[in-house]
Amino acid sequence: LWPAAAVEVYTSKEVDAVNGTNVRLKCTFSSSSPISQNLSVTWNFQPEDLSFHEPVLYYLKKSYNLPGRFKERVTWDGNIERYDASIVIWNLQPTDNGTFTCQVKNPPDATGVVGEVRLRVVQKVPFSEIHFLAVAIGSACVLMIIVVTIVMICKHRRKKAQEKRIEATDTEL
Repeated sequence: LWPAAAVEVYTSKEVDAVNGTNVRLKCTFSSSSPISQNLSVTWNFQPEDLSFHEPVLYYLKKSYNLPGRFKERVTWDGNIERYDASIVIWNLQPTDNGTFTCQVKNPPDATGVVGEVRLRVVQKVPFSEIHFLAVAIGSACVLMIIVVTIVMICKHRRKKAQEKRIEATDTEL
C-alpha cells in the first residue's frame, strides 16, 4: 500500500464580528503535491442548532456561489497560487452564527482534515486592550490639560496679588 498524501487546512478556530459588517474567513492550506488544475475548495455552513449543513461556495478554477442564505453575501477572496482559499461574508446577521468549514482537495492528494471556523456575530465589539489603551491615553491627556490649566490660574492669581501689593506699597509712599 502507498501512503496517501493529505491536504492540510488551516483556519482560525473562532472569529467574532459585529452585526452588519463584513468578515474575512481565512483558510490556508498546504499540499504535498503541486497545485492541480482539479484543485477544489468547498465552503459549508452549519448553524448553532446543528440542524443541517448548508453549502456556501464552491471553487474549481473559479468560484461559484451556491444557493442558500449566503448566495448574494459571499465572495471568493482566496488565491490558489498562494495556498489561500479564504472568503468574505458581507452584511453579517445574527442568524450567521455557526460553524463554517473549508475543505480543500488537490488530486492526487487525498482529502485531509477539514478546517473549521466558529463565527460569532455580536452586537458590538467587546472591550479590548485597544479600547483600554485609547481610554488611558485620552484620560492622561485630559489630566494634563487640567494640571496645566490649574498651574496657569495659580500663576495668574499670584501675579495679580503681587501687582496689588506693589500698588499698595506705591500708594503708601
